[in-house]
Amino acid sequence: QVQLGESGGGLVQAGGSLRLSCAASGLTFSGYRMAWFRQAPGKEREFVATISGSGGSTSYSDSVKSRFTISRDNVKNTVNLQMNSLKPEDTAVYYCNAADRFRNYWGQGTQVTVSS
Repeated sequence: QVQLGESGGGLVQAGGSLRLSCAASGLTFSGYRMAWFRQAPGKEREFVATISGSGGSTSYSDSVKSRFTISRDNVKNTVNLQMNSLKPEDTAVYYCNAADRFRNYWGQGTQVTVSS
């Protein structure tokens, strides 16, 4: 049974930082591309960042590029999202995603709130 568990969300002032973590179990972790998505109230879920199975390739949405950094640890089966220079518009529920060619898994999400 695949499980993805996010942690690290919370309330932070604009300009501050948070580090989200996602712990994965029940899958061959290095075989999955990992990603973070987010969903703000009243909006659709949107892509934030992704990292390849080896960790050698990353990609970011334009809205977070240069502020957020995605990383993974294939020994600990974790993926992290370091978020710096946070803005109120970053407020959302952040979801961890694991995907390969045939399967797609989601965590339950962690709330990030950025106050102005």
